[in-house]
Amino acid sequence: MTDLKEKPTGDLQVSGQRRLTAAQFQHLAEVPAAVEWFANIDNPRTRRAYQNDLEDFCGFVGLRGADEFRAVNRAHVLAWRADLEQRGLAGATIRRKLAALASLFDHLLENNAVAGGNPVHGVKRPKIETNEGKTPALGDHQAKALLEAPDPDTLKGQRDRAILAVLLYHGLRREEAALLKVADILERRGIKHLRIHGKGGKLRFVPLHPVAAERIHTYLEHSGHQLDNPKAPLFRPLRGRQTGTGVSANGLYTLVGEYAKAAGIEVAGLGVHGLRATAATNALEHEADIAKVQVWLGHANISTTRMYDRRQSRPEDSPTYKVKY
Repeated sequence: MTDLKEKPTGDLQVSGQRRLTAAQFQHLAEVPAAVEWFANIDNPRTRRAYQNDLEDFCGFVGLRGADEFRAVNRAHVLAWRADLEQRGLAGATIRRKLAALASLFDHLLENNAVAGGNPVHGVKRPKIETNEGKTPALGDHQAKALLEAPDPDTLKGQRDRAILAVLLYHGLRREEAALLKVADILERRGIKHLRIHGKGGKLRFVPLHPVAAERIHTYLEHSGHQLDNPKAPLFRPLRGRQTGTGVSANGLYTLVGEYAKAAGIEVAGLGVHGLRATAATNALEHEADIAKVQVWLGHANISTTRMYDRRQSRPEDSPTYKVKY
């Protein structure tokens, strides 16, 4: 790729060979607004992803200090986008990287840390390849098999039956399920609800499905830990139960994979997010209002919810099955 040089600085250049070291990246600390921007990203996974994205950009452009952000212009961003495309990154990944950079510059502009406009604005982002997300969703028969996979006669099985019901009937993210406390089961207008701690510290309340309610009751009745402390994690590990920690987000991911295998479900890449997609797809197929599904899932933008809307691509509705000879 042709190098792009900014003459006003004399040393800022775009080069595919140059990469910023971790120590150099810490020069961001020289701009308090950038530190504040990072601090306002509550989700640790999002923070890590955005930091990697910005390290990628800084390394590509060759920024040696935070003050050089003032010299970045649209040409640098366009060159970076072209490099990302040449590296064969998915369109969704490129969109996220550009979004991270745009968000940082918006914050820097608001705090007068840089001058001019946002150099990312106006840079075309890759289109989403399809309206249907790539996250695998289970069919109804597969979801039922997964729900029945754990042994109902053991404490572990009772806990895991409750976990799978919470995931499949409410579409929670794995972090949200891992954060649930006993006290997050509460009544609102006489109906049992789950209080969910979502992204960005946002709370939402979702009515508790009767199947999940019954399974949680059975699990807690045998575990007994709801009597110890209502603030205790809802789903506790069977080992080290007195540590006060709940089943981790990674533990939930492993649990789903193990029971999918036990139930004979062969879906590549299936994890907790796949169960979230399953719940959303099922709700939409049974005529749930998409705007209400958006709130139910905790999506900030309805376009994200539409990625779960597979009603136009259901195999059983295909013209294939209308052909008769």
